[in-house]
Amino acid sequence: MAKFLLYSFLFIATISIILSSIPHKATAGEADDFLVKLQRKQLQEKLTHFRVYWHDIQSGHAPTSVQIVKSPTNTGFGQVNMIDNPLTLGPELSSKLVGKAQGFYALASQEEIGLLMTMNFVITDGKYNGSTITILGRNAVFNHVREMPVIGGSGLFRFARGYAEARTHTANFKTGDATVEYNIYVMHY
Repeated sequence: MAKFLLYSFLFIATISIILSSIPHKATAGEADDFLVKLQRKQLQEKLTHFRVYWHDIQSGHAPTSVQIVKSPTNTGFGQVNMIDNPLTLGPELSSKLVGKAQGFYALASQEEIGLLMTMNFVITDGKYNGSTITILGRNAVFNHVREMPVIGGSGLFRFARGYAEARTHTANFKTGDATVEYNIYVMHY
């Protein structure tokens, strides 16, 4: 009888260990209810190209770029400007407004004028009205062409990725005003 009880105990203990190691599906009210796996729809990815002109206006009565951190050095290193720059179809500020570049740039290099650019291109016209493209990257101002990554977006640019090329159209070193042509290539759904 003692052997029977011992074997029964070992059998039940073994079954309990096996059953406790089998994963089980959560029931309502358990901790992992917040996680829901979604099936990816068959989406067609698109490549969109935008060409806009970015107007950085530091002079006059209505600047679109203002210094918010002054550089502690005479090189400009550490200076930060907040921007709400117009994006237009042509290089003239009077051309059609299609959005705003909102964010900031900082002088992040001690050896050259190398900016850290962090900005959202907020589209306010046409099919993409209300959508944004987020750019974060390095802008070596005196290079003819500067390439910065597109790291995301919103609205019709959700899951966006790509790159932006910047080319200086005009720059006034006395006022700080500049117009820059941006060609943006965005992959999105």
